Amino acid sequence: MSNPVCIADYRGLARRRLPRMLFDYIDGGSGDELTLRRNGEALQAIRLRQRVMRDVSSVSLSTELFGERFSMPLLLGPVGLSGLYARRGEVQAARAAEAAGVTSCLSTLSVCSIEEVAGAVTRKPWFQLYMFKDRGYMRELLARVGQAGSPVLVFTVDLVVPGTRYRELRSGMSGPLAAWPQVRRAVDGAIHTDWLIDVMLKGRPHTLGNIAAAVPEARGADGFWTWVRQNLDASVTWDDLEWVRQHWKGPIVVKGVLDVEDARASVGVGVEGIVVSNHGGRQLDGTSASIEALPAIAAAAGDRTTVLMDGGVRSGQDVVKALALGARGCMLGRAWAYPLAARGGAGVAHALELLRGEIATALALTGCTDVKAAGHHMLAVD
Repeated sequence: MSNPVCIADYRGLARRRLPRMLFDYIDGGSGDELTLRRNGEALQAIRLRQRVMRDVSSVSLSTELFGERFSMPLLLGPVGLSGLYARRGEVQAARAAEAAGVTSCLSTLSVCSIEEVAGAVTRKPWFQLYMFKDRGYMRELLARVGQAGSPVLVFTVDLVVPGTRYRELRSGMSGPLAAWPQVRRAVDGAIHTDWLIDVMLKGRPHTLGNIAAAVPEARGADGFWTWVRQNLDASVTWDDLEWVRQHWKGPIVVKGVLDVEDARASVGVGVEGIVVSNHGGRQLDGTSASIEALPAIAAAAGDRTTVLMDGGVRSGQDVVKALALGARGCMLGRAWAYPLAARGGAGVAHALELLRGEIATALALTGCTDVKAAGHHMLAVD
């Protein structure tokens, strides 16, 4: 489709433009992809309550998160390797987010470094952190992020080991690679000429910007996954948050909470935010959808901790449903990765404007004039 009219339209464009290995990395989940599908199905099953004859001539989407003003209740969540979807992809996405009045969150495993992305925008990106075994390296990384001006640290806690992602194994994105899959990957890349010219030729250098200096061998799919598996710290507990706090003075948001007990533990150690998330269905297959876990976690967090959600969000209606069930906002994943892959920063900008319009329309038709007033009363119940 040449003129996408909703976020879902961008998926087909991304599939045609990207080599299979990269598309499957964006699009796929773990195991049988049950959780990946459930994220979307659970959101679709929620019904909004239509209200009429109310003055909705003015609808406010303005939101405040951790002292920052957002033009609408969402941000671009961390998506690894997005610099391979478009030329310097993380920079393009951050610029599109800033122009839309929101922000982006840079992945630890990005192609563009935190310094490059922060230097390209006035509104500094949040930073997503994975905990690695080398604490000296972690201290240096946190110092870099702080010096770059990132205001919020998003500590992802649900990837202590990588999930079993069969699509990535089949495409050669992860796992041991024989000679034939390597040749197949090369041919697949070569025949996607738009991507080849835009990203591979004009988008250099292709390093893992935030870890390349410390781990120069982490290049390409083989080196990337080998380094990740060897260096992720599977021993992390709640006690390690105190170590992070010693080296980070801003708000800390724990991403990857799907259980009420873990939500209570997060509040207990004093984090400022929680992201209800199952990693987009890419980690433990067979879990609850994020939206299913959200209400109980929001209730447990109360007013003490800001609750965000990701997983399956593809429309403004999805955002409104999350707000009605207790989230203060949503982190987008595939909803911006597909547009970036299809049309670069222009695609991300268009996707954000589509979402803005859909959120405003859904609020108006539920009789709500301010996102801050969203609540359970906006949902249809039997």
